[in-house]
Amino acid sequence: MRGKCILLGITGGIAAYKIAFLIRLLKKNGAEVKCIMTPASCDFISPLVVATLSGNPVGIEFWNKSDGTWNNHVEYGLWADIFVIAPLTANTMSKMSTGSCDNLLLATYLSMKGKTIVAPAMDLDMYAHPTTYRNLEQLKKDGVQIIPAESGELASGLEGEGRMAEPETILRWIENVLAENTENDFVGKNVLITAGPTYEAIDPVRFIGNHSSGKMGFALAEAFLNHGANVTLISGPTKLEIAHPQLKLIKITRAIELLEAVQLEWVKSDIGVFSAAVADYRPKEVAQEKIKKSSDVMEIELVKNPDVLKWAGENKLDAQVLIGFALETENLRENAEKKLKAKHMDIIVMNTLKDNGAGFGVDTNKISILDKRNNFKAFELKSKSEVAIDILTYLKTYSS
Repeated sequence: MRGKCILLGITGGIAAYKIAFLIRLLKKNGAEVKCIMTPASCDFISPLVVATLSGNPVGIEFWNKSDGTWNNHVEYGLWADIFVIAPLTANTMSKMSTGSCDNLLLATYLSMKGKTIVAPAMDLDMYAHPTTYRNLEQLKKDGVQIIPAESGELASGLEGEGRMAEPETILRWIENVLAENTENDFVGKNVLITAGPTYEAIDPVRFIGNHSSGKMGFALAEAFLNHGANVTLISGPTKLEIAHPQLKLIKITRAIELLEAVQLEWVKSDIGVFSAAVADYRPKEVAQEKIKKSSDVMEIELVKNPDVLKWAGENKLDAQVLIGFALETENLRENAEKKLKAKHMDIIVMNTLKDNGAGFGVDTNKISILDKRNNFKAFELKSKSEVAIDILTYLKTYSS
């Protein structure tokens, strides 16, 4: 779900308190979340809570009376991959089924370009009423997906059908809808991705490394998986986690371990994306015990690490496509061209630490792409999930 844009619509029902848990689940799974609340829903959950958990301002009115800012319902509809309305009250359900438009949430629904999912919540008599059934049937005809209400204890004290589906259930519905909308243009392709840093031990507690977070490599892995590929991800030490039935995750620490894993996996791969930030050097000798601070100067003799990307290029078959990365601080295009040729790559993705929002540890990147046919394309600053899609799109064009 990383990089997906989920718009939550919250209406005025007691089940609104559960939306805090749903937002946390969506964020934990990597989604970008924005929320629209009806004025009535503010009595059940605080907009401050919703804004804090989602990390984005909450839309409530068509315009902000304090500063005149307009909340653009059209932009919401274009931004979102999915619009999830939960809880969906009988009142909002009725308005949706007839095309009524008297608040920001309803205006956004009528402008929505992607799929809309709703999770009804009301008392059992209301849920069983013929008008509710009729309105739900109309929403289905309009292409809205309905998450059935569950049976259980209701706010009225009664027990029966009408309880909003649990956040975990809503999350699974969202995941299923996203899977249905995913392109499968890399089905059958075996993709090898390297990600994160490598650490080279000095002693049992110290190491040589870099600031790579692995976010770019993991975003690429998720993008390829979402497009049907079988992915082998070789990752250095990171705090990131990823799980998928078509993913093989290999964790390494040192550059030599990365090389050994690549030597086993590259021959099985159609595409290689080498985004790992490999330490160029390692200590010649590793102390078996912690080095004590005995002087003002400590000298460490370093030896060169194997060049993993160069090995892959030298052992590349004609049918394989090899993509590498170049992070520079100066002469970006010139240095990238040299690297592209020297390491027998097909495509090189370039970025520089001089661009704000690009580089290690951040959630964004600003890249340019150069291929061995001398095609070049520059991109604006984007989230790393969006950058991953740009790289896949470029690769499809290159391979066609």
